[in-house]
Amino acid sequence: MPTVAQAAQLITFKLSIFIIATLQLPPALSLTPCRTSCGSIAINYPFGIDDGCGAPQFRSMLNCSTDLFFLTPSGGYKVQHIDYDKKTMTIYDPAMSTCSILQPRHDFIMTEVQSVTIPPTPDTVFALLNCSIDSPVLNHYKNLCFDFSGHSCDELYGACNAFRVFHLLTNSSPPCCFTGYDTVKFMKMNILDCTHYTTVVNTDNLRGIGPLDWVYGIKLSFTVPKTGCERCSRSGGTCGYDTETEVMTCLCSSSTNYTRECGKYSLIFACQELLERLFELNGFIICGEHRASPANFLTRLLSAGGSISACDRLSSHSPWTFFHVAILLVLSLLLVIQ
Repeated sequence: MPTVAQAAQLITFKLSIFIIATLQLPPALSLTPCRTSCGSIAINYPFGIDDGCGAPQFRSMLNCSTDLFFLTPSGGYKVQHIDYDKKTMTIYDPAMSTCSILQPRHDFIMTEVQSVTIPPTPDTVFALLNCSIDSPVLNHYKNLCFDFSGHSCDELYGACNAFRVFHLLTNSSPPCCFTGYDTVKFMKMNILDCTHYTTVVNTDNLRGIGPLDWVYGIKLSFTVPKTGCERCSRSGGTCGYDTETEVMTCLCSSSTNYTRECGKYSLIFACQELLERLFELNGFIICGEHRASPANFLTRLLSAGGSISACDRLSSHSPWTFFHVAILLVLSLLLVIQ
């Protein structure tokens, strides 16, 4: 049976081989609890579909079932596309009227946080349909209605099968209003006194294009918070936040988080875990209170003068030499400065 000194040499050799091999690997080896996609849609910062992932400003805004949905007080809206370069998200309201289907009246409501962090883009137009002549947007607030790339109510009611019923019932074109998100944000549909609405995106490019070829939906614009996420990503981590304090954290593994970055630090933890495992395989127990961090672990060894007998299952064995502890410390420091 090998002596404790021989076992120590073997452990040190195994740890050295592990560290040398690990140093050749890229830092992006971390496994985080954050899902990176929902169906065919990539989920990147600042969004997250798992609590604690992404930026806290966007907490609980997305839900992934079979499809990805954007959640607001007025319901769930299917996410059609997220453009991370242009910082836009296009959603579709299943309860919204379109050129081919007429839906019951429905409000689009966002929270105050959503209205600030991810509002509809300026090139998303809300078309209020079949409005009463007493509607405020046709009287005191008529300045809220604007020209939409040269399109008119007559064109909308005439071209779309779903909206043609309004024209047939009155033998004329009832008033409509092309307006922006702020109008429906501050006035609900019953106040606006319009029976239906639809929304159209990319309206800057729709001049001369008929309603049958419009893209119906709502395009939202978001900003990426400047929290140092780039530094975390470069180190192989995933940006997230503490679910209690909502302070930004760098998620490096399912159980390890750092404030700014991981990479080299997560490797130290990996070394600590390997070292503890090697100790246990050779008959030693590491005190629980010294498992909190690699620094505490190495401090425990050094403060014992090169001995781990205080936490030793086989305390009758001879202690580790300071030489072996020094090797471990140097190897760990090498990880820090890489």
